[in-house]
Amino acid sequence: MRRLVIVVVFLGFAVSSFAEKVFDCGVYLRLRQEYLMNALNFDDDTPDDNYFRIKAGVWGRWNFSENVNLYVKLMSEPKIALDTDGVLMSKGRDAWDDEIYVDNLYLDVKNLFGMPVDLRLGRQDFLMTHGEGFVIMDGTPYDGSRSFYFNAARATVKFNKKNSLDIIYVNDPPKDEYLPVINPQDRQIVRSDEEAFIFYGKFKPSDKFSLEPYYIYKFEDATTDRGALTINTVGNRAVLDFAPWRLRGELAYQFGDYKDGSDREAWGGYTYLTRFFKEAKLSPSFEVGYAYLSGDDPDTADDEGWNPVFSKWPWISELYVFGSAIERHEPGYWTNIQVFRAKLDMNLTEKTGLSLAYNYLRANENSVGPFFGTGDQRGHLAHIILTHKFTKNIDGHLHFEYFKPEDYYAVGNRDDAIFLRWQLQMQF
Repeated sequence: MRRLVIVVVFLGFAVSSFAEKVFDCGVYLRLRQEYLMNALNFDDDTPDDNYFRIKAGVWGRWNFSENVNLYVKLMSEPKIALDTDGVLMSKGRDAWDDEIYVDNLYLDVKNLFGMPVDLRLGRQDFLMTHGEGFVIMDGTPYDGSRSFYFNAARATVKFNKKNSLDIIYVNDPPKDEYLPVINPQDRQIVRSDEEAFIFYGKFKPSDKFSLEPYYIYKFEDATTDRGALTINTVGNRAVLDFAPWRLRGELAYQFGDYKDGSDREAWGGYTYLTRFFKEAKLSPSFEVGYAYLSGDDPDTADDEGWNPVFSKWPWISELYVFGSAIERHEPGYWTNIQVFRAKLDMNLTEKTGLSLAYNYLRANENSVGPFFGTGDQRGHLAHIILTHKFTKNIDGHLHFEYFKPEDYYAVGNRDDAIFLRWQLQMQF
């Protein structure tokens, strides 16, 4: 890991004399400490988790012509924990010689053969490129925020400047098989083999209104006794701006079947209304919203639970993403939930932001097992996030979340939970 940091810093200075039109490159460094109390099962008897994450990398882009370029990014992220005595340990692997992996490697071709079609072939990210991450966000959810990539081929058909259609093929194995890894740690990044075809439209009928209809066909290899799953997701996202208000929402329907013959059918969606006060002091905005993800009815042979598709990331909560693993044995498997949210954002200074939020969480169906009670109240979740931009290339944040479980959980799993993180991020 130390060798990678040295190489990253050296390259950042060494390439400054290269012509940007031919070759461009940069470095990335993210420092984090995260502390979790009772976040895994809401039980005071569970040891706290306290660790550092150091994510470092280097990227380069070769511009072969105005319309063709090759992009590559190498990354590494060791996770170094503090034990109960405050002593550093390595979370089960060598803390200072972690693996270096290819985070991105893709070829971009714009206006293919003179047609209004752009191609991106290879390992790539879809970070907030399709809506706000409700169905497409993270292709490697098992490693948290270490990586997000998809092994994918994407063609963007451009009807005009305001309307386009993405056609995407995805193939993600449980472990990194397609590109070399330096000092491999045999890390699992996806729960099972996943393959998908995605059709995602982006249309803007007017300056104030946009639509994003989509269809996703996805195959997931066996992760339960039901066997492999084939699932279809049909949905649409809409955004309406009528200043000083903004209304946005998304609704999707899922249908498919398991190898054992049982069916999968689910609904999911959200709606949020935001009021902006740009002329007021601190330029605050206030948002209220609701999200619904159907749950599996334990009294039927089929599965009615929402499948998060490619959205197993902390879109509801950084803290509760760990608790979600109790139900489907996979962090970020958002399902069987209702979220009622109120959020206030403001700018304390030109460079400092503050976000305050309260969420009331409910379940649609009861779950079976020793962790669960007989009620439908998941609990109360609050967050405080302070952000600051130190320079053009350096920013940071403090993130605090508090969760109070209710009767959806068993009596022994209702202890309050805390998530705390500080972060410093540098990009050059």
